[in-house]
Amino acid sequence: MKQMTRGALILAGLAAFTASSASALLPGDVKRGDDIYGRCMACHSLEYNRTGPKHCGLFGRKAGSVPDFDYSDAMKKSGITWNAETLNQFLKKPQAMVPGTIMTYDGVPDDQERADLIAYLQMANASKEICP
Repeated sequence: MKQMTRGALILAGLAAFTASSASALLPGDVKRGDDIYGRCMACHSLEYNRTGPKHCGLFGRKAGSVPDFDYSDAMKKSGITWNAETLNQFLKKPQAMVPGTIMTYDGVPDDQERADLIAYLQMANASKEICP
């Protein structure tokens, strides 16, 4: 991916983004979601696996299926397909949704912050500039 500032990535992603957020979720703010994603970057990246799996290609993907990432058995056997609803539930309390997951982050308890984060991830995944 060519070098772009985070702001340019957001603008490029917004241009490519078509709203597909679930009606059960609060409306999310992509810009705030980008800021919240900064917390995730300690372990995750959009483009490549780190301590946690990459997030490009997240929506519609079966949990525990990113090649070359060592998932917990609990995640591989969870049967989850990632979409806005499943991601919202997981981000709220990861250990409660997937007991035995190796993700140690306690979750995002605030409903609006989760909606913002999911909106950002949806935008990034829809953007050919961010997730080619």
